[in-house]
Amino acid sequence: MILTNFGHACVRVQDGDRMLVIDPGTFSEAEAALSGATAVLVSHEHADHIDVEALKAALAGNPTLTVHTHAALAAELGEGAVAVAAGETFTAAGFTVKAVGGEHAEVIDGLPGCPNLGFLVDGLYHPGDSFFVPSEEVDTLLVPASGPWVKIGEAITFVRGVRPARAFPIHDVQLSKIGLEYFDAWLEEETDYARIPAGASVDL
Repeated sequence: MILTNFGHACVRVQDGDRMLVIDPGTFSEAEAALSGATAVLVSHEHADHIDVEALKAALAGNPTLTVHTHAALAAELGEGAVAVAAGETFTAAGFTVKAVGGEHAEVIDGLPGCPNLGFLVDGLYHPGDSFFVPSEEVDTLLVPASGPWVKIGEAITFVRGVRPARAFPIHDVQLSKIGLEYFDAWLEEETDYARIPAGASVDL
């Protein structure tokens, strides 16, 4: 299984002709990520996790493409969107996926207060905008590195709670080069950790 980083929160998982994209947002190379995909998982409606225009174009170009997301966003997207809920296991692009979590991490005063689904895909965990710790064993963890709801101590606690075999950072567009290096230095103390450059891939 090949994991490719398309920037910020967007990754693509590929195994042969099976191709699944998670969170193709406006801060990522969404169009490139979606090219050839047969299914998309979207954690929530924030623009850095879903580029609506790119997704609509992908749906128009491939009528068999499906988008799996929470019920409110699925209703907004319409045809091609499938509503899934936390705790539900389903198949997308031939991969077994479990949706977990349910709520976006709080920034302040209960905000943003929107749904957020994390996705477990054959041992890979993408939490969206949350630090929800699933009960399932996680082989590869994608760790949010920046955002108004993120601090390093919480990211470390998250890694310790999940106890993955390895971890890679996501959600990092707001960090400078120094900020990226600083985050990496902390996380390297916790687990088998590495940064995947944008556009690069690793074998899982």
